[in-house]
Amino acid sequence: MTSDKAAPRQPHRRLFGVVSGLAAACAGLALAQLAAAVVRPEAAPLTAVGGAAVDRTPAALKEWAIRQFGAADKLVLTLGIVAVLAAVAALAGLLAVRHLPAGIALAGCFGVIGAAAALSRPEASWKDALPSLVGGLAAAGVLYLLVTAVTRPRPVGAPAGGSWAMDRRGFGRLLVAVLAVSAGAGYAGRRLGAYGSAGATASRADFVLPRPAVPAPPVPAGAQLRVPGISPFLTPNRDFYRVDTALVVPRVDADGWRLTLHGEGVTRPLTLSLRELLARPLVEHDITLTCVSNEVGGPYAGNARWLGVRLADLLREAGVEPPSRGGPADQLVARSVDGMTLGTPVEAVMDGREALLAVGMNGEPLPFAHGFPVRMVVPGLYGYVSACKWLTELRLTTFAAYDAYWVRRSWAARGPVKTQSRIDTPRPFAEPTEGRVAVAGVAWAQHRGIAAVQVRVDGGPWREARLADADGVDTWRQWVWQWEATPGSHTLEVRATDGTGAVQTGERAGTVPGGATGWHSVVVRVRSRAGITGAGAGAGRGSGRS
Repeated sequence: MTSDKAAPRQPHRRLFGVVSGLAAACAGLALAQLAAAVVRPEAAPLTAVGGAAVDRTPAALKEWAIRQFGAADKLVLTLGIVAVLAAVAALAGLLAVRHLPAGIALAGCFGVIGAAAALSRPEASWKDALPSLVGGLAAAGVLYLLVTAVTRPRPVGAPAGGSWAMDRRGFGRLLVAVLAVSAGAGYAGRRLGAYGSAGATASRADFVLPRPAVPAPPVPAGAQLRVPGISPFLTPNRDFYRVDTALVVPRVDADGWRLTLHGEGVTRPLTLSLRELLARPLVEHDITLTCVSNEVGGPYAGNARWLGVRLADLLREAGVEPPSRGGPADQLVARSVDGMTLGTPVEAVMDGREALLAVGMNGEPLPFAHGFPVRMVVPGLYGYVSACKWLTELRLTTFAAYDAYWVRRSWAARGPVKTQSRIDTPRPFAEPTEGRVAVAGVAWAQHRGIAAVQVRVDGGPWREARLADADGVDTWRQWVWQWEATPGSHTLEVRATDGTGAVQTGERAGTVPGGATGWHSVVVRVRSRAGITGAGAGAGRGSGRS
């Protein structure tokens, strides 16, 4: 006689469905990653869907994400996509237990969505759809395997105690096998992807920056104030802000890199290798870059010493004339290897400022995250219209004929930098002690320079801050004001005057469409020396009694 209690325990139906769906999703992502390593990293489903989501996200929501998460916005987006995928995978597993064809169809649907997202990306080819399709088929196949292995009819003569063919132990062994294969495929994909980018890594490691034909003068000794908490005059590469749409940083092999220059008004189109570009005279210049997404007082500004070829010289070599001299093109559209487009006014590039095709940053080759092997840097313009990274194409056209990526998303077409100033120290809600307190920070108005900075307390009169030495008109300038702080809560505000005499406006405006305006303010609470002394004395008396 056979007892139900002695029969093998069957998996709980709902839990079994959820686990099966999640395991199928893991398998699909792993095999898609492996396929993407063969096609190109940007074709991986998470990257493709994330990129498509970025493209279609309203500007206001993007700004909110940047404010909330800063440089981690891409990680947050990826985790969000993974969470949605996990929820749908669990739903597919639950559905498959009840109605197998419907669950399989839902699992495969994500492959189709990923393929559509990949094909929607700039520079996509039909091959970019393959990783997502492979992943979708793999997920559907694994879900079918797990569900049918358990729910197929029980063999004749099997122990009584349930209608399912496989007990918990058997299902566990099958699940471990699926996860092990998935982990192996995912690891192979990562290794193969790393091997594919090994040439780019080696080309950067072997790249030696040429000596500049026009070296930058030394940074003035007085450009860096000795004030704790102030931003360094030159921003280290590791700390330089990064705001872009690339979920996977392109790793471009310098040996295979090419730049094409063509379009309206180009009488001599050019196609240059890196070696050919570097055969031209190189210029070194200190330039502060600013992101248009930078809020008043925000962190998305940085100063570096750049090395590159003058862009205006290259345009003249191609026969280009600026609009002021009769040239037909007023917009220079730069395109990166991942298809991003940025539109720069031709007049600004050719008006005498040091607009560069940069290859070096602070004395070393560009980091991959900042555009290796070649990027654009144009002083006086926000990065979204001037600082194309991973550059591969320059096309002359007009603003009337073509809207670049960000312009199609409600941003202004030309993007001149607005005068801004920032309090670096004291920090918001700091509690300095009464007496002399150094209020210090940076101010910038690229290609106009900073002529003055003023600070005020609690809406009182404006006081002149002491400026650090200037390093030209294209970099930010440090400043400091010694404040005789009194106990209590106080609001500090700062404003700057640029080299033309224009005073920074106090009118508050958001970043869209052409950059934020307003005065940066910081609230601090100044502590009384008497209170500190009394607290210290009390602590001492307490110690004595113990």
